[in-house]
Amino acid sequence: MTHLKRNSAPVRWPIPRKGSAFVIKSGEKEIPLLVALRDVLKVARTRKEVKAAIHQKNILICGKPAKDEKQKLMLFDNLTLVPVKKSYSLGLSEKGKFVFSEISEKDISKKTSKIVDKKILKGKKIQLNLNDGRNILADCKCKVNDSVILDLEKKKVLKVLELKDGANALVMEGKHIGEKGKINKIQSEMKMAELEIEGKKFNALIKQLMVLEWKIM
Repeated sequence: MTHLKRNSAPVRWPIPRKGSAFVIKSGEKEIPLLVALRDVLKVARTRKEVKAAIHQKNILICGKPAKDEKQKLMLFDNLTLVPVKKSYSLGLSEKGKFVFSEISEKDISKKTSKIVDKKILKGKKIQLNLNDGRNILADCKCKVNDSVILDLEKKKVLKVLELKDGANALVMEGKHIGEKGKINKIQSEMKMAELEIEGKKFNALIKQLMVLEWKIM
């Protein structure tokens, strides 16, 4: 089954529960291109319009032409609308809903991803397996649960964001989904970290966190 009832859509999708009876089926951690364009950004009214834009190569995902309206966007994927020369990055609001933020042209080919596994291949090459399903070869010093800023065009790591005390992180899942904070202390034996934002402290599982690069005022 490729569709589900609108009122059964994942809670992360910031869409009205009333409207067309069905939407494209997808997982909690992703949003279909059709839903993103029609129901969130509201730059298209119908599936037909979205399919036409895709056929004309007017929609790019992470710098590459979209394949079809069912293609999934994951956290921090970039979406470009070629005719209007606008690009957006898919993030999370403080309430844990997907939200698109406009980005500059120079950031279209960049993306932040979390390292979920690390393997040593033949020839001592290091393969990083990322939370969005990407695999990339790298020679940088990094570890599982760190984040990396990628150059998607050149398929290389631009920067490593280390999971450590003092780092800034986003909660991607769980009770505090969407909240951002500074890591006060990592409790490795408990696989937890204490975060703080504006004097408020809370704990989150390390597997639920992604280290990001931004300044918390």
